[in-house]
Amino acid sequence: MRFGILTQYYPPEIGAPQVRLSELAACLTRRGHEVTVLTAMPNYPAGRIHDGYAGLWRREKMAGASIVRTAIYPSRALGMRRLASYGSFVASSSALGALMLPRLDFLMTESPPLFLGIAGYWLSRLKRARWIFNVSDLWPESAVRLGAVREGLALRMAVALEAACYRRAWLVSGQSREILDDITRRFPGVPTWHLANGASPEVFSPGARSAAARRKLGGGRLIALYAGLHGIAQGLDQVLRAAAMLRDIEGLRIVLIGEGPEKAALLRAAKERGLANVAFLDPVPRAEMPALLASADLALVPLKNHLPGAVPSKIYEAMAAAVPVVLAGDGEAAEIVRRSRSGVVVPPGDADGLALAIRDLAGDERRRRDLGSAGLIAASGEFNRREILDRFIDRLERFPSHADLQRRRRASQLHENGAAGHRDEKAGMAADSGAHRPTL
Repeated sequence: MRFGILTQYYPPEIGAPQVRLSELAACLTRRGHEVTVLTAMPNYPAGRIHDGYAGLWRREKMAGASIVRTAIYPSRALGMRRLASYGSFVASSSALGALMLPRLDFLMTESPPLFLGIAGYWLSRLKRARWIFNVSDLWPESAVRLGAVREGLALRMAVALEAACYRRAWLVSGQSREILDDITRRFPGVPTWHLANGASPEVFSPGARSAAARRKLGGGRLIALYAGLHGIAQGLDQVLRAAAMLRDIEGLRIVLIGEGPEKAALLRAAKERGLANVAFLDPVPRAEMPALLASADLALVPLKNHLPGAVPSKIYEAMAAAVPVVLAGDGEAAEIVRRSRSGVVVPPGDADGLALAIRDLAGDERRRRDLGSAGLIAASGEFNRREILDRFIDRLERFPSHADLQRRRRASQLHENGAAGHRDEKAGMAADSGAHRPTL
């Protein structure tokens, strides 16, 4: 089959959507399918186009997939500049995708940004593809909870767009059960699929631990690592407040790796508070992360407040590396950590609880080892990304591709009478248009 992915975020950028979607593309190509990714010129999270990329469009190959990159106005600022960035890619992907995408059997659109649903629906109709709308965060609800969007016309338009995307999609996939429960409660009858996140055991494993990676993290008796976006949703100030309460623990080093719109403010705050036990490192290539994570003693996964459906991919990667998780969060993410017995959970924004959890684990090596072992078992089974993706692709393969339908039409013209051929042609046209939704 021919599978398209429309996403604003893709490698060489680093981040959860980039990894998840690139691994989906790799899994599809391994199984013999053709994959085309329509994405933006890489610019995340720094808000500037990466070296070596420029212009209106660019083609390249990556892990067997064809990549089409189109222009974007890069920005990591909030407000109108962020909206301009989203809008620029919606426009360029809609126009250039119409010319450069081949005919597709499926087109998956990644949300957020929610606005990309406009381009996704248009291109799916143009390419006669079944449209899969993939929801990794509930927008605009999460934006409201983070204070990025307020009541008014813009919010009402976003809510209307969200509803239109769900109702027009052939399938709505989501990264957590909370996301899908919310969608089916508000839009009963919309077909959904739990495309859970996970980790690849062949990438993240305790065997990736190394002395060199440990040295890069700065050494010390105990390393608590946060690696990821320094943004609003993560609420990393709670980590700094916890660090201030843990100055007395000799050899404790709290390391934050990454980039994002909040990093400058965090650097200033750490300096003003004199936090000698906190270190900030620049983003590292994705290939270096497994060794760095496996070489840490604790994996910090903070959230600023309750975000329905948010299950950070960092949880699964820490499990696969056999590193205990310290989660400041609730909802499904907290349930996963508790059920797998892979870490400790405190409420989001609770710096006191976060400090206490780190203090307790710092003094209990055996407990850290037990939590890590339990996480590894869960990551190898329930949260094995390869198995999750294979199940998803197995389902998609049950639906006829355009090539299948053409073969059927040719066979019907040769071997069936006119009436049977007419019925088959009508069925083929309906399947081509994506009118029939799946039974999953």
